[in-house]
Amino acid sequence: MSTAAAGTIFIVSLIVALAIAYRYFGDYMYRVVIGTKHSRVERLIYRTVGVNADAEQSWGVYARSVLAFSAISILFLYAFMRLQNHLWFALGFPPVTDHIAWNTAVSFTTNTNWQAYSGESTMGHLVQMAGLAVQNFVSAAVGIAVAIALVRGFARRRTDQLGNFWVDLTRITLRILLPICVIATIVLIIGGVVQNLSGGTDLTALTGGS
Repeated sequence: MSTAAAGTIFIVSLIVALAIAYRYFGDYMYRVVIGTKHSRVERLIYRTVGVNADAEQSWGVYARSVLAFSAISILFLYAFMRLQNHLWFALGFPPVTDHIAWNTAVSFTTNTNWQAYSGESTMGHLVQMAGLAVQNFVSAAVGIAVAIALVRGFARRRTDQLGNFWVDLTRITLRILLPICVIATIVLIIGGVVQNLSGGTDLTALTGGS
């Protein structure tokens, strides 16, 4: 099969998959963001953070919530990488340099995930699992929440109430992104993808390199 044919099949299959999934998955997302009932886990998170889950926010408060969460995420992730040599599962790696740590923290918090490093030789397991992987979830959830707030803004022309950012963030993470992750994890396990807490393994390539 030629490269052009393979690319065409991939694009067509992607369009077909989206056409099949958008209706059902879109309806599910709609029910998630408009629901008024909170699960026990969600209520526990709201109490821990100190959020009134039943109170809606104006666009200004919603925007400040987004910026505050993102700013805290950047600072936490930056400190995480700079202090990794003192953390578990650091694999003996030194702290991530300040400019790489700052660039990575901003990148992953804004969901661009631009990497200027090799993860296997720069960051330990804990930083990648509890830092970068967490931002893969919550930064995506922030983006979805902002898109939902934009839609609410168009739909609610007679009010400035755009929902509650903290509720949107929690629900999107727990009810949408986490189930997708579980399904993808099962697929990867079936495919034999390896994940452990061991250090790196040196292998000899076919060309003789390592």
